[in-house]
Amino acid sequence: MEIVNIELAQQALNQFSNEQVYVHLETTNGAYATHNDENFFSSGAFIRNAHVSFEHGKITGPGPYRVGIKLPIGWIYAEGITHYTVDERGRLLLAGHDFKGKLAVALEISRTPFE
Repeated sequence: MEIVNIELAQQALNQFSNEQVYVHLETTNGAYATHNDENFFSSGAFIRNAHVSFEHGKITGPGPYRVGIKLPIGWIYAEGITHYTVDERGRLLLAGHDFKGKLAVALEISRTPFE
């Protein structure tokens, strides 16, 4: 993955506008590591293979970035995006890593279901 180049990442996001795509969205703040500190409140969200069509997508902010995709009836967005890539399958993979390099958020868009 590369550090977000807003222009290139926006171009990649635009390639999926107005077509049926699959979305994977995941957040975590260490939900799998709460056993290390019982006073730490962990939270997260996970959705995989949501089949949607979005009107347009937008990447905003000074970095880390907010990436939103506008659905006919609302929005899906991820905040804290720092890295992106388009993989060999043509999927757009966006990720936000914390100050220690650990994954905090992922937003992925594909024309085929995620395995």
